[in-house]
Amino acid sequence: MVARPALLLLVVIHSVAAAQTAGPLPADCVFRGGGVYTVDAARSWADAVAIRAGRIVYVGTDAGLTPWIGALTRSIDLRGKMLLPGFHDSHVHLIGGGIEVDECNLNGMTSMDQVLEAVKQFAERHPTKKWIRGGGWPLTLSGGNPHKELLDKIVSDRPVILDAFDGHSSWVNSRALEIAGITKETPEPPRGRIERDPKTGEPTGTLRESAARLVILKTPPYTHAEFVAGLRRGLELANRFGITSVQEARVTDQHLNAFAELDNAGELTVRTVAAIGFNNAKDMSQIPQFVEWRRKFQSKRVRATAVKIFQDGVIESRTAALLQPYLGGEERGWLNLEPEVLKPLAAELDRLGFQIHIHAIGDRGIQSSLDALEFARDRNGRRDSRHHIAHIQLFDPPDIARFRKLGVIANFQPLWAWADPYIVDMTLPVLGPERSRWLYPIRSVANSGAVIACGSDWSVTSMNPLDGIQVAVTRRGLKEAPGPAWLPEEVVDLPLMLAAYTINGAYVNFEETENGSIEVGKAADLIVLDRNLFEIPPHEIHNAKVLLTLLEGKAVFRDASFPEEAQ
Repeated sequence: MVARPALLLLVVIHSVAAAQTAGPLPADCVFRGGGVYTVDAARSWADAVAIRAGRIVYVGTDAGLTPWIGALTRSIDLRGKMLLPGFHDSHVHLIGGGIEVDECNLNGMTSMDQVLEAVKQFAERHPTKKWIRGGGWPLTLSGGNPHKELLDKIVSDRPVILDAFDGHSSWVNSRALEIAGITKETPEPPRGRIERDPKTGEPTGTLRESAARLVILKTPPYTHAEFVAGLRRGLELANRFGITSVQEARVTDQHLNAFAELDNAGELTVRTVAAIGFNNAKDMSQIPQFVEWRRKFQSKRVRATAVKIFQDGVIESRTAALLQPYLGGEERGWLNLEPEVLKPLAAELDRLGFQIHIHAIGDRGIQSSLDALEFARDRNGRRDSRHHIAHIQLFDPPDIARFRKLGVIANFQPLWAWADPYIVDMTLPVLGPERSRWLYPIRSVANSGAVIACGSDWSVTSMNPLDGIQVAVTRRGLKEAPGPAWLPEEVVDLPLMLAAYTINGAYVNFEETENGSIEVGKAADLIVLDRNLFEIPPHEIHNAKVLLTLLEGKAVFRDASFPEEAQ
């Protein structure tokens, strides 16, 4: 029998009324009594959040939680703590940094005595290692040019190679130079420099940029197991700092296989866009391989959809590409890819739908990168490419407005934006005051309307987003008391920096509809801080502590002080 239309309408009305009376399905977990900074478009605040099946189903007041609480709902009283979207690191090296942690780790050391003692102890603990490898030594030691003889006195029978904290210089002993065949007669490699004794011409043991490859090519390759172990270490640290999404800079197939292994095992605890490393060849023969890797490595948690290009070096070693010479000479650094190479490369990658991620530090490096991305846009037409340039230390002022105009994301590493010894002793003297005014101009770029995203470049410096946020809003060191900001015109506010590490980071990875803010329907990628960042002095931000990190509602980190029911 066919029901009459009026009867059908009555059934529908009763069904809707019954559903409204029954209310929503109970949440798996609710947070209440906290400061919920949503980072939505209005930068709204809330008191409570409900989660079901890994998604956010309610954001609002504590009173509004009642319909979402059932017999099995876990209810967590935040007691005034802060709830934020998970942090995004838009430029990091989880695997490389994780491997380095297990080697001769020199990060954080400030004196030559500390460094040499660490090398000595590592060599003694690992008598069977054929190579002593590690990194993190500061460029402020020995004028950024430490001598091989210092290492020879500690380890002479085995080769030693130690990367500087920035990854652009390496320090080796005599045995490593011998194995690599580097002598006073060895010519400078393209886009690299062998530091030499000014009197004898002998290599000192410090190698810049591509010169380090002469030694690296002689080292035993890392195994797949070492890549996986490095990734595990990087993930653990990232989750501890509240990071739920990253862009892993400069990967190979070995990196991708490590990510895929953990992803397939359900152990990949950050969302990852992998930027495939372009090896700075003058042709584009690598690109078909990139296309294949992009096809192969596509899953919910890892996507090989970006390409990383190294465009120049660093100012401290005079390898960053400048428009005008470094003071005291005629050196201007160099471009790894000249415009006639970079422009067609960018256009082809853009045509194929890759996101382009460029390392550029000097003003000429930044300008040439923008020129190439503009060339790609003009050739292919404007699209939602979200290309970004990372590090961006020294600007030619007219280039600031080009980021917004071209839709290029400005990817800063704000922890570097203060007058530390690298700036005071190694940067200002070679640039002079006029150019130095435009070092890390985060506020100027933001005022232009460009999208600001941020990353750590770990293991170069701390992965903790709270460290970078504090430096950006104070332009002072983490351990410095309140005082005058370095380049006060470039100080930014807390909302801008929180957005840079959350919703803007999600935007970089094409995830802004999935995460990056606390809104109904989005993934429950959330963190709990032990204090409200808006209620503490700016110079105390780095003291805040992540208590809980959720990825799709599942705890990937929980501090021992936080209640078990938050699991």
